[in-house]
Amino acid sequence: MDRIVGRSTSVLAVSEPGWAPSIAALAVGSERAPVLVAVPTSTEAERLQRDLAVLLGEEQVVAFPAWETLPFERISPSIETMGRRLETMWLLSDPATAPKVVVAPVRSLIQRLGPEGVDAEPIVIGSGDMVDPTELMHRLVEIGYRREPQVEHRGEVAIRGSIVDVFPSTGDTG
Repeated sequence: MDRIVGRSTSVLAVSEPGWAPSIAALAVGSERAPVLVAVPTSTEAERLQRDLAVLLGEEQVVAFPAWETLPFERISPSIETMGRRLETMWLLSDPATAPKVVVAPVRSLIQRLGPEGVDAEPIVIGSGDMVDPTELMHRLVEIGYRREPQVEHRGEVAIRGSIVDVFPSTGDTG
């Protein structure tokens, strides 16, 4: 490993069972961050992300998913995928929040980001924060959330009196 870390270019041949430990060692030993790992498929990216999270910690490994749609199809990518891509870009924009490793299927690396993707700022509301529900609803709808009477799916928002119910695009529950 001493010969690889710190060099501008290196080649390291490792069999698949050794990918996660080797990448984790490179990420920890390297002064450069994050380490971008390109893999052939989304399935391999998910598996490698899980393996690396065990070794480095959940917050130190993120995935950059590919759109599930082709450019000429008339359907939009899933809200979860759009949210995960934007979340990854936001984490990478600040060295303090950047993970040690980004795992991406090759297809995701050749797909364009929308012009709004680079400047997207997440809406962060902490415990005890006072927020105007109408203004929050407007901001959420402006960035692509759908207003619904009841929140059931990612990317939906509902307002009932002073309660704003949001199902984040990257969340497992609303």
